[in-house]
Amino acid sequence: MAHLGEIISLIVAVSWTFTALFADEASHRLGSMTSNVIRLVLASFFLALILWVTIGHPYPVYANGAAWGWLALSALVGYVFGDYCLFNCYLSIGSRFGQLFMTLAPPMAAIAGWILLGEELSWKSWLAMAVTLCGIAISILSRGKGHSLQFSLPLKGILLGLGAGLGQGVGLVLSKIGMQHYEQAVPVDAPALMDQMLPFASTMIRAVIGGAGFLLLMALQRNLGQLKAAMHNRTGLKFALGMTLFGPVLGVSLSLMAVQYTDAGIASTLMALTPVLIILPYALIYKQKVKLKEIIGVTVSMAGVALFFLL
Repeated sequence: MAHLGEIISLIVAVSWTFTALFADEASHRLGSMTSNVIRLVLASFFLALILWVTIGHPYPVYANGAAWGWLALSALVGYVFGDYCLFNCYLSIGSRFGQLFMTLAPPMAAIAGWILLGEELSWKSWLAMAVTLCGIAISILSRGKGHSLQFSLPLKGILLGLGAGLGQGVGLVLSKIGMQHYEQAVPVDAPALMDQMLPFASTMIRAVIGGAGFLLLMALQRNLGQLKAAMHNRTGLKFALGMTLFGPVLGVSLSLMAVQYTDAGIASTLMALTPVLIILPYALIYKQKVKLKEIIGVTVSMAGVALFFLL
């Protein structure tokens, strides 16, 4: 089928749009940390089921200490820090603007790759970063008194959005290092599908550690009672299930499939369209007016993301 990879990439972007909308609702109904615990526990269950069906082991078989260590670190940075910021960002400024800040993930990943892996940062990468930041600035800045610039969003939400983009980008690089160690540990007589299932097994490690991290935070804050209360919130649980199915399960699975049928740069750019796709449904659901400068800002940010992958 012609352009199958591109079509799958667009489906992924739509899937992650639903994920963001469901996560927004789940955060408001269950709380940010409770939503994350439920999401990661459900994701671990579904990933275990996928691994069991495909390679016969419902756990990350063959992962050595180095793989666990790096993937655990990526979970703490990407899930516990990054998603804590993201879900609280949803509570502060909504998923539409929260997804805008996620366009910072590629620049953050590029900088982390430069520091941790010695990857080259060309002038094109710096240009892409500048364009992405300009797009975000257009969306969140407005003219104040005396022609001065001021934030049109709460400062707390902006800082949480920046933290979400940072956690996502750095967590991605740390998971890449972890997967490299995992791949080296897989024996030659491993099941034939192990290569394809390696990202799922790695994601399961991150989900288990991330869920444990959020549980620890809740225990330290003496908020474990929120989990018990959440079990009686059927509507909130439905949104939590939705964000799990459309995110870690469907989104991750199709994103891995997309890069098998088209260039990774094209796939990554199309999959990163969520900040654009979320504008209309968010405006309709929450009856919010979308300003022209916000549309321009999102478009410019997406251009910056595209520059990262296509230049």
